[in-house]
Amino acid sequence: MSIIQQIREKYAAVSIAVIALSLIGFILTDYFAGRGRGGSSQGTSIGSVNGKDIDVNSFSQRLSEMENGYRSQGMDVNDEMRQQLNEMLWSNEVEEIILTGEYEKLGLVFSAADLDDALYGSNPPPALAQQYKDANGNYDAAAARQFINSLKKKKANDPQRVYVERNIIDYLIQNGLRMKYAALVSGAVFYPKWLSDKEITDQSSIASISYVAVPYQTISDSAVKVSDDDINAYVRKHKNEFKQTESRSISYVVFDAAPNAADSAAALGEVVKLKDSFARAADAAQFIIANTSTTPFYDGYVLKSTMQIPNGDTIRSLAVGAVYGPYADGGNYVLAKMIAKREMPDSVKCRHILISTVDPQTGTPLLSDSAAKVKTDSIAKAIAGGADFAAMVTKYSTDQGSKEKAGEYEFTSQQFGSLAKEFAEFIFYNGKGSKQVVKTSFGYHYIEIMDQKKIEPAYKIAYFSRTVEPSDETINSASTAAAQFAAEARNAKQFDAAVTKNKLVPRIAEVRPTDYSIIGLGGARNFVRWIYENGTGDVSEPTTLNDKVIVALITEEREEGLPDAKTVRVQVESIIRNQKKASEIISKIGNNRDLNQVATSFKTNVLRADSISFYSPFIAGVGMEPKLTGAAFNPANKGKVGEPVAGNSAVFLFRTETVGLLPAGNAAYNERRAQMEAGMKQSAANASLQALRTAATVKDRRIKFY
Repeated sequence: MSIIQQIREKYAAVSIAVIALSLIGFILTDYFAGRGRGGSSQGTSIGSVNGKDIDVNSFSQRLSEMENGYRSQGMDVNDEMRQQLNEMLWSNEVEEIILTGEYEKLGLVFSAADLDDALYGSNPPPALAQQYKDANGNYDAAAARQFINSLKKKKANDPQRVYVERNIIDYLIQNGLRMKYAALVSGAVFYPKWLSDKEITDQSSIASISYVAVPYQTISDSAVKVSDDDINAYVRKHKNEFKQTESRSISYVVFDAAPNAADSAAALGEVVKLKDSFARAADAAQFIIANTSTTPFYDGYVLKSTMQIPNGDTIRSLAVGAVYGPYADGGNYVLAKMIAKREMPDSVKCRHILISTVDPQTGTPLLSDSAAKVKTDSIAKAIAGGADFAAMVTKYSTDQGSKEKAGEYEFTSQQFGSLAKEFAEFIFYNGKGSKQVVKTSFGYHYIEIMDQKKIEPAYKIAYFSRTVEPSDETINSASTAAAQFAAEARNAKQFDAAVTKNKLVPRIAEVRPTDYSIIGLGGARNFVRWIYENGTGDVSEPTTLNDKVIVALITEEREEGLPDAKTVRVQVESIIRNQKKASEIISKIGNNRDLNQVATSFKTNVLRADSISFYSPFIAGVGMEPKLTGAAFNPANKGKVGEPVAGNSAVFLFRTETVGLLPAGNAAYNERRAQMEAGMKQSAANASLQALRTAATVKDRRIKFY
């Protein structure tokens, strides 16, 4: 693990891979001898895939581990991110169960030998590769094996062992099986010569037709009725196009609790009162903390080219110690105080040798402060006397991450705040060629600045801000109005009456079980759960969501499966109406196959379409008509009038006049095959998985738990 990488992450926990390594405690032989996957038979199912239950306890534990992993890297796991992790884990669980079934059918296994190679072969897990290296910096498989073998006494239910089996071993096994499956599927890809020849011919084929078009608009829409039975029959016939997921619809009214003009004026007044005190404050950082500024103090410089703030030119021109503002920035009123100015590079290349005083992973003391200082000073003296810097890095530096690069790193100014303060200040505030021993919380560094680029003005600015927030009066007003409305609207009929009486405009939202937010309302997971714990006609109590108080009525429940006629009428009514019109027009044409006579009877003309391409359903003057295009190339229609074709916009009676070929390219079959198979292999495994997911029976009951 690179020490500098830890500095970059503001002393956050080490990477997940190294965390996992520190927890390794499994018995390799035991893993294959006695361990099995799958949720506990006890507990409650949160769903199932092809009849296999997913246990809530196992799922929750894995979800908690994922959340903790992100937190250990300094990330904020809020409600939105938690729901995204939930979705990610659910998707992985579904795919794993589906694929496991396929592995069993195909006889695919990941053997002990496969796992041994995954752990100790040429591509080991990063955790092992980073921790165990020989004198040349290469992976020391023997040392890694010895370490793992030393942990064989761990019990099967030991938390460390369980963690690693789930997060390291399971990953290796599942990834290995997926690779085998992908190789098997992609290996079946073949592009035959007959198909190549046919596609070349199809791409080159053109035709010309004479035709009569009888547009559907010649029959009035009002003359054709579309019943619910018609719609239901159409949906059943095209069920793959109309599968709907479980959802519910709500109608809701909003009572705004957002800050109003009086709240904005109050926040502005607070900032104005503190402006003089802020200008006089000797310690801007302490002032910002003491007066609870919304914007924290950043003790660093920002380059002119990267400074993106309102009134930037005015603020940059301030004298040191001067204050500008208040000014509005988003939902805040802000004061800006110029602390200092200097020239600073946009990027720095440096190299360093670190003598650590503590182990970065365990916090165990390594050297006393004085001993580390003496050792670092000696290294600096040796380099000043002509010793090779790179050789000293290899021999002495405890930053394993930089040894392979002779201790070298490159940083941009935007990384300044994520580096140890002393380290960052030295490399950005001093000039090229500067060398110095610098102490940080990691120990003592001997640093040399090798190069600097794009030196430009930089500014250290303190910002004091107040967020414009709703007052208690504003919040209470919205809450009172919502409570009064809710008291009048205890069922669907009363809800509609109260909306009319109070001259409100209800909003509509469709909500699915997996939603964590509602459009226009933001994060609302608990409210989504309320929707699914209640039914059609139920009205919610006043509910606060961000800066709004809402009262909602559940108007409709849609189960997974095929929608009813009411739901899809708008979508399919015109299609069915045109089908009925087509039947009527075809009935009027009857057995008449004389184009001129048919054109006369429908008061239209016989038209001509040339250069129709088999590969493109677009016909000039007609539009997108795939049925007509396909029929034009039917050999049975060449030179004679075929059966009427019910197209997208009209019924067509036509005769194919000519069919021919345009000059085709001379792409050799082998080249074409290689090109086609390469693309097909890339997508084969994913396409196979998507097909399996579509065919799988997945029951999702997470809404009851999360």
